[in-house]
Amino acid sequence: MLNHYETVFIATPVLSDAQIKETVQKFKSLIESDGGEVVSEEDWGLRKLAYPIQKKSTGFYYLLDFKAEGTFVNKLETEYRRDERIIRFLTFAMDKHAVEYSEKRRKKRLEPEKKEN
Repeated sequence: MLNHYETVFIATPVLSDAQIKETVQKFKSLIESDGGEVVSEEDWGLRKLAYPIQKKSTGFYYLLDFKAEGTFVNKLETEYRRDERIIRFLTFAMDKHAVEYSEKRRKKRLEPEKKEN
């Protein structure tokens, strides 16, 4: 059975849009190549950091909601550490309440878009 996880990573602010997309695609491919499934993704864009990291005060935030085997998280975090484009990351296992909350949040985010159409 696959466990449900959410991971947020912060990429260095010096990347171009194409480089950000390539970075995101790398981690999505990594999840899928290991038998996982990307449930949703959110681009939170360029944001100010709470404190400087590697002398940078901003970073590109990205969230991936995915299902994978429990042993996969170590592989994912090792790849984050190896990738010089990633300055911070956090991955956590979601319990059933967190999964429900995440689904509700996604639906709320999609509702305004439906009303506009």
